[in-house]
Amino acid sequence: MLLMKHVVLLLILSFFFSSVVGQEQEKGADIQVKLKQGEIILDGILDEPSWQSAQVISGFYQYAPNDTIPALGETEIRVTYDDEFVYLSAKCYSKGNKFQVPSLRRDYGFRATDNISFMLDAFNDKTNAYLFGMNAFGAQREAWISNGGRGFRDFDPSWDNKWEGESKIYDDHWICEVAIPLKIIKYKEGTKYFRFNAYRNDTQHNEMSIWVQRPRQIILMDMNFMGRLYWEKELENSTPNIAVIPYITGSVTRDFEDLDQTSPKVTGNTGLDAKFSIGTNLNLDVTINPDFSQVEVDRQVTNLDRFEIFFPERRQFFLENADLFGSFGARFLNPFFSRRIGVGIDTLTGNNIQNAIPGGIRLTGKLTDDFRLGVMSIQSSAQSDNDLPSYNYSVVAAEQRVFDRSTIAALVINKQAINYDDFGETNDAYDRTLGLEYRIRSKNNYWSGKSSVFKSLTPNEEEHKFSSFNFVRYNRRKYAIDFEGTVIGNGFDAEVGFVPRKDVLVFGPGFTYRTFPSKGAIVQNQYTIQARNFYKLAKDGNENFSSFGLEEQSLSFQYNAQMQDLTRLEANVQYNKLFLLNDFDPTRIQNDDIFFSAGRVFENLSFQINYNTNRAKPFSAGGNFLVGKFFDGTRYQIRGEASYRFIPYGTITLESSFNRIDLEDPFETANLWLVSPRFDFTFTRAHFLSCLIQYNSQLDNLGLNARYQWRFAPASDLFVVYSDNLLMEGLQIGESRNRGIVLKMSYWLSL
Repeated sequence: MLLMKHVVLLLILSFFFSSVVGQEQEKGADIQVKLKQGEIILDGILDEPSWQSAQVISGFYQYAPNDTIPALGETEIRVTYDDEFVYLSAKCYSKGNKFQVPSLRRDYGFRATDNISFMLDAFNDKTNAYLFGMNAFGAQREAWISNGGRGFRDFDPSWDNKWEGESKIYDDHWICEVAIPLKIIKYKEGTKYFRFNAYRNDTQHNEMSIWVQRPRQIILMDMNFMGRLYWEKELENSTPNIAVIPYITGSVTRDFEDLDQTSPKVTGNTGLDAKFSIGTNLNLDVTINPDFSQVEVDRQVTNLDRFEIFFPERRQFFLENADLFGSFGARFLNPFFSRRIGVGIDTLTGNNIQNAIPGGIRLTGKLTDDFRLGVMSIQSSAQSDNDLPSYNYSVVAAEQRVFDRSTIAALVINKQAINYDDFGETNDAYDRTLGLEYRIRSKNNYWSGKSSVFKSLTPNEEEHKFSSFNFVRYNRRKYAIDFEGTVIGNGFDAEVGFVPRKDVLVFGPGFTYRTFPSKGAIVQNQYTIQARNFYKLAKDGNENFSSFGLEEQSLSFQYNAQMQDLTRLEANVQYNKLFLLNDFDPTRIQNDDIFFSAGRVFENLSFQINYNTNRAKPFSAGGNFLVGKFFDGTRYQIRGEASYRFIPYGTITLESSFNRIDLEDPFETANLWLVSPRFDFTFTRAHFLSCLIQYNSQLDNLGLNARYQWRFAPASDLFVVYSDNLLMEGLQIGESRNRGIVLKMSYWLSL
């Protein structure tokens, strides 16, 4: 009861802070956009009448390394439009013409290339926006920004669509021109303006700049700081956007560890995705026999953690509009994690296996200016060999904007078995989760956070089938204060979520202090202290914790320095005291009978330092060194990364880490290596080749993934992927574990 009182109190305070604190007016400017005059050729030459008569958007401010001066590299933006397209151009000045790009690949990273990004808030709600970007060599990127652009997780580069653009390099500047179809942008009929901003990276001046100025503690894509593009004529309904994207795949694979498989397995598949616009506000996505054979491999890690490790979703169908369904809670308390869908458990090995999905449907969009809705339903196939019935996964998510930028969101998840009585009792007949969340974004940007409550409905009779995540931050230029209060009940069995730790109550305050030297190499010093206490609720039947009590506590102090040349230095000291709940081998290489027994208490103290050079340079590098007490022994870690670019054709990167774990007898010393060379080449803006090699001594595995991509038409690709995993015995390469080659072709057909 006491816990629920804390939750209710925090909710009340959150509403108060969001609604009454700070009444600053929106910062920005109004730009008058004229209708297009004649034809515009996208060639990087601004000689058309529309560009000559357009109002110039200029006066960019530096964002980094300083945020108090005008940009050193001037930028001029022009905008025009007609019934079908919005046209934007940018003239980006610099010291010379030695512009940097890591490659010609689409969806490049912002920090490592000379580029500019245009943000369009078409619904003028300060909550969601479209982003279109282009670099100096003409490579494109697009993204969907959610939750007001308050954090890096709000940037979704998986949103993909067809639009056109071109760049041209001159002696001391580069120019880009883009044409964005109005039919791919959702807006209200009769719209008079879009909220707008643009930001740029200039590698020769070594600066990031932005049109509407904001302090450096506010992220570049934050939507509270935007201007307006006023249309000469109000926007009418655009042409409906209808796209059909069929695909075909073929593969030849061999699992050498499966003794029943004596020859290569040849498979083929076909299916399609379809996208329909419903009015100007809603999108309907349909998938039939979707292809979930990932063409991008997961990055391996050295696992020293006691809990499940998070791996991001990479399947395209689930990535689009992921913010609407997957932004509830926190990374360690996420009630909806799409990677759980289409995955079963092999009853013989306990390993995850892919489960076929015949189809799915998703409806997303806005019903009013302030109300956003998402409905998704996915059907999986049965697997009688694994006692796995067919499941329907249905999700409903809704967001209502309140006050200026805050939202109230609701979530309903239903995992329902089909013909459950025809199977055993290995799996539950259903698993349901209900959620309600308030997301705080004050008008003056000082207050942010969220407060969530979730309830699971399951056939079992476990106690505490609820969870709650509460976080609030007060952020000013020189300091920030935050507080977290989270409870996860033992009975909160969210099978479609990511909840690696249950039966726990977490409290944690944090404080950050910043200084901004006016002279010298350092432009910002940041000092952060963070504390967290984990209390055991003692409802999971653990013999070593029979009553409520302190399970774990941690305290960390971090120093962060940002340099004038955009290099970074970090130092961190962390203290951790934990009660081991279960038997555990942190190295994961010992014999089965060697582990730390449950019930022991450990105190760990570690120190680490990180240094990273400016990633926008042709050669960049970074390193990490950690040393500290680790359980009853010592841990040493050295990590490094180095990249070299062959501008503009590609990058060679080498990442490596070494962990030495010295524990007391009978543990053997663990020397854990993870080495990952990566090659990424773009011969043109249509042909890409990448190769990733991963050696993981903890898994005794050497993995190879080589991928060729041909973008033969806009948003249409041919992939050829070769993968191989080999057994490693020390530094000796053994036999292949599994091997395969996959061919996939998809074509975006606009109707």
